[in-house]
Amino acid sequence: MNPPIRRVLAATALAGAAVLAAAAEPPAVQSLPELKVPPYMGRWYQLALYPNRFQRQCVGDTTAEYRQRADGAVEVANRCRLADGSVDEALGLARPTGQLIGDRLMPAQLEVSFLPAWLRWLPVGWGRYWVIQLAQDGRYAVISEPSREYLWVLSRTPQMLPADESAIRSKLVEQGFDLQRLQPHPQSAAAR
Repeated sequence: MNPPIRRVLAATALAGAAVLAAAAEPPAVQSLPELKVPPYMGRWYQLALYPNRFQRQCVGDTTAEYRQRADGAVEVANRCRLADGSVDEALGLARPTGQLIGDRLMPAQLEVSFLPAWLRWLPVGWGRYWVIQLAQDGRYAVISEPSREYLWVLSRTPQMLPADESAIRSKLVEQGFDLQRLQPHPQSAAAR
């Protein structure tokens, strides 16, 4: 085979591989364009998650309670049941990274820290908290961040309708998330 044809074939193969790689690349994670903050406040039940190191002690009944402060930040109280039946609690603070205009956060992006209050001035220890899905009536929300390392499915009730679960999973696939990593998180009758 003559060298110019070999170069054309090689270039064609490389271009084809680049197209396939680009097609396999998931879309960038997008938060919702805006979040009405007051309706988002209150108690949420964690129904599924990507397992992570800072929740490995939790065996069930994980909840998050959000309360907005006058300065726009949000107090966070996460609770979960441990294997011995006791309750673990982590208190943190979420602050808007987008614009807070009236009661709307645009885009729906915050950062959260569970460091002690006296250490929160440090530029480390803050994790991204992006609302990427929210039911129209606010009955469920899905939280992640740009790297797709973390994912949480939250609900206003300890159980979710099968249709809601299906809708969330379908949208997660569209958003490039690996459903094999998503694990259910039990909510017992005691948590209700």
